[in-house]
Amino acid sequence: MTHLHLAAALDGAGWHPAAWRLHTPALFTAGWWTGLVAEAERGLLDFVTIEDSLALRSEPPGVAADRAGRVRGRLDAALIAARVAPTTTRIGIVPTITTTHTEPFHIASAVATLDYVSTGRAGWRAQVSGLAAEARHIGRREVPVLDPALPPDRIAEVLRPLFDEAADVIEVVRRLWDSWEDDAIIRDVATGRFVDNRKLHYVDFAGEFFSVKGPSIVPRPPQGQPLVTVLGHATVPYRLGVRGADVLYVTPGSAAGARSVVAEVRRLERAERRAGVPVKVFGDLVVFLDPEPGAAARRRRRLDELDGAEPASDAFVFAGTPGELADLLAEWHAAGLDGFRLRPGVLPDDLVVIARELTAQLRARGLFRHEYPGTTLRATLGLERPASRYAGSRA
Repeated sequence: MTHLHLAAALDGAGWHPAAWRLHTPALFTAGWWTGLVAEAERGLLDFVTIEDSLALRSEPPGVAADRAGRVRGRLDAALIAARVAPTTTRIGIVPTITTTHTEPFHIASAVATLDYVSTGRAGWRAQVSGLAAEARHIGRREVPVLDPALPPDRIAEVLRPLFDEAADVIEVVRRLWDSWEDDAIIRDVATGRFVDNRKLHYVDFAGEFFSVKGPSIVPRPPQGQPLVTVLGHATVPYRLGVRGADVLYVTPGSAAGARSVVAEVRRLERAERRAGVPVKVFGDLVVFLDPEPGAAARRRRRLDELDGAEPASDAFVFAGTPGELADLLAEWHAAGLDGFRLRPGVLPDDLVVIARELTAQLRARGLFRHEYPGTTLRATLGLERPASRYAGSRA
């Protein structure tokens, strides 16, 4: 049986909006984030993602709300990642950066720099910003106001132009990462040349949404191509993942649903003529965990009472023991999922159980490794380091 991959999605005090009320955590300190990622690394998780948004949090998303009982602020995910990375040695660090309101040149530079800071463990969660409130914070474009009651596939269709733009952003970012050949830096003191200019390349991208000349200002990252990940709930974002991502997060509600989603993704790969390694498909779940049977469900109900309602979730919500979750992950893994991105309901509580007890349960079933297989995030995921697409071409 093949090992599954395991990641954790970190967001403030946890994915339940009342989570902060259990511990009143120091969310806006470096120590909060370094402690969380250190715990995930102790559990040998493949990587952590760090959530981000250009809008204050609300429930449901995109609806203005003035609720004093919610954590409304956040720190910049890319800057958190840069602070956390030097304190770790093996785990991947994957911040969220919007494709809608960020220039691809800036994304390429930030993630390439993170790859250097982390010595080859950087990734990027490419996120479309589909909320009108986010657009108003930037003031350069308009985004339609969406009815949150619409189903995910309908919302994705309305936002299709943003997903098309995101595909171009990912393409430009990848070209910029390749725009320096691996041996472009020569440091030849005798001739006074630091760089071999013949090994720097223009990317010359011209598309519907922007044009980028290149080359990058950051030399080629240690991984060559840092990990690119995308979250999708419907065909339109699945297609984005197939076109440009290494990992696609999906949100099935059952093993049958997982099988169906994976089948659709593989059909899209054939339709888009994706070359190379198939996209890895990870299932997203919100999790509340406790070794004592029934305790996780009771804690979840208490949080719902504190918040005044059961919060909506785009992903399947699990409350149970580590053993029960291990059984579910094994079933969904057998249905075709390559791995899972778990969203801890409460931090650090549920992350601690993931790292210390869930991983042990998965190892007992032969589903999780005992050590990191390499030093880079691509190596952890079994992905080769690609050559620059421009290597050997005319500069």
